[in-house]
Amino acid sequence: MSGLTFAVDIGWGTTTAIKTAVVLGTIPAGALILGYVFLLKMMSHMQSRLGPMDPGGFHGWFQLVGDGMKFLQKEDIMPADADKRVFALAPIVVLMSTFLVYVVIPVGPELYVRDLNVGVFYALAVSSLSVIGVLMAGWASSSKFALLGALRAAAQLIAYELPLLLAVVGVVMQAQTTSLQGIVTAQHEGSIFGWDAIGFPFILTQFVGFALFMIASQAELTQPPFDMPVAESELVSGYMVEYTGFRFLFFFMGEFGTAFAFAAISATLFLGGWTIPGVDMNADYMRFLGPVVLFAKVMFIAFLMFWARFTYPRFREDQLQKLAWKYLIPLSVVNILVTAAFQVWN
Repeated sequence: MSGLTFAVDIGWGTTTAIKTAVVLGTIPAGALILGYVFLLKMMSHMQSRLGPMDPGGFHGWFQLVGDGMKFLQKEDIMPADADKRVFALAPIVVLMSTFLVYVVIPVGPELYVRDLNVGVFYALAVSSLSVIGVLMAGWASSSKFALLGALRAAAQLIAYELPLLLAVVGVVMQAQTTSLQGIVTAQHEGSIFGWDAIGFPFILTQFVGFALFMIASQAELTQPPFDMPVAESELVSGYMVEYTGFRFLFFFMGEFGTAFAFAAISATLFLGGWTIPGVDMNADYMRFLGPVVLFAKVMFIAFLMFWARFTYPRFREDQLQKLAWKYLIPLSVVNILVTAAFQVWN
């Protein structure tokens, strides 16, 4: 009987349903992890905030549970003059944008929903769809604060889409593929001047692209210092100001779930993704170890993102636009030209 292999064909529909359930579970899980580890705990230590460190005993473990219960218990209020259908759909559109990003992120040798040939550009394209939900929320709320926040968000996301995309071009040129799984393979199987002990993580040559990607990601997430669309000192809470309860929670999950996705994409593009240098990426145990490795890299990238969030003050609107159009975009073009010269020389 040895050597016999049993397999069950569960069909395309069941496979798709399982993948969808996994991704839908990953979004709130990623949001909860980042919210708990960084927003409640790391920020509490950095800024000496005692509140999130106390509820529930050990290290304030109950704070996040309490916040979740509070959101679910709040009344679902809708403004009397709001466009109720658009108002209700807006947070769902934002969350669906986050869901679509996860479709192409590889976490193991065969662990992905879909390995698209244009995976990089697909991920960046669908991530920008959230601006539609933001505009829907701002317009449908029938509030000047919400509308101003939505318009600020649209202007900001349009400005920082360009450096975000251009920062990735150098990686694509070196990997010679736009598949995220292909980029992981290129880094693992590459070598540095013939030395392949650590492969060829692209952060060694694309450190400028990495910095540009991180800055643009922060702006895409509207996190400080790029939080003009939700500036509480000016707009109360921007495009989310009229939302309560679980609808507001959807925006929260969309923001932090997308932060988790961007950190995963950054780790995939620049840090070798789910692979370990010197370890066979096709080994069976990488199906289990790969997600753990990628998670560790994601947490490192997320630490950098939230460290910046807790450190720098908010930009003015003119400073925000100036940074994108006068500095980040020209610098990303220079990075592409240098990468092209490097590729020709190599």
